Amino acid sequence: MRSETNNRPLSGIRVLVGRARHQASALSSGLRKLGAQVIEIPFIEIRKPRSYKPLYAALKNLREYDWLILTSVNGVEALWERLKKLGIGNRGLRHLKFAAIGPATKKAIEQRGLRVQVMPKEYVAESVVASLQRRVKGKRVLLARARVARDVIPRELRRLGATIDVVEAYETALPRASRERLRALLKNSKRRPDVITFTSSSTVRNFVALLGARKSGRVARVHTDTICFASIGPVTSSTLREHGLRVDTEAKAYTIPGLIQAIVMWTKSARGKSIT
Repeated sequence: MRSETNNRPLSGIRVLVGRARHQASALSSGLRKLGAQVIEIPFIEIRKPRSYKPLYAALKNLREYDWLILTSVNGVEALWERLKKLGIGNRGLRHLKFAAIGPATKKAIEQRGLRVQVMPKEYVAESVVASLQRRVKGKRVLLARARVARDVIPRELRRLGATIDVVEAYETALPRASRERLRALLKNSKRRPDVITFTSSSTVRNFVALLGARKSGRVARVHTDTICFASIGPVTSSTLREHGLRVDTEAKAYTIPGLIQAIVMWTKSARGKSIT
């Protein structure tokens, strides 16, 4: 690890950001403000779903729903793009109650002029369920999300007596153009990052796939033994461990600012050990 050269806490630290290209700016800019050298290589790519038919069918029948649950900013953006295509404005949404998994998703909804009734204290699916447990019995719920996602919300809300429809608003894909860039970076001892950030389970799975370590993560560990793996929260951390990878630091608040703070704390600790 390079020594600190000024009073910014991440000065001299190289951080690899693997968020989708259009989403990397908030994390990257926050890290740069603290002195980090940021390298952006996307581990995921956001794409349109294979078919919009289920989503369109749900949006054309929004009057039948009581709740709309959104679990990411990507979901918000994809949903509003389709609403615009259908000519459905906020008037057609005002009867709905909204649930958002975290502050970024909540902000994206409210920027579009609608109020969010539920945002859990912890930004994971289990907390969304807990926040809704006394509010959805006998209600009809629409969940718009990625094609591949955990089934905690639909499974548990059905157990609570809700009727829930799950529709695909977008999908995450492997950005194959990142493969050679990532491998070359990790092989280069002079450019290799000190920290790699993981902001979702998809970023973990795709990181492993980009390195060709489909099952055990062994290939991924070849050039990452000295690198800090920074996770945004417990679900992402669990996925890292499932692939045989470490969790060196985890955000206490499961947000981008929380992840940045976790990296700062890890850096302070690592520098303290190097001094002693």
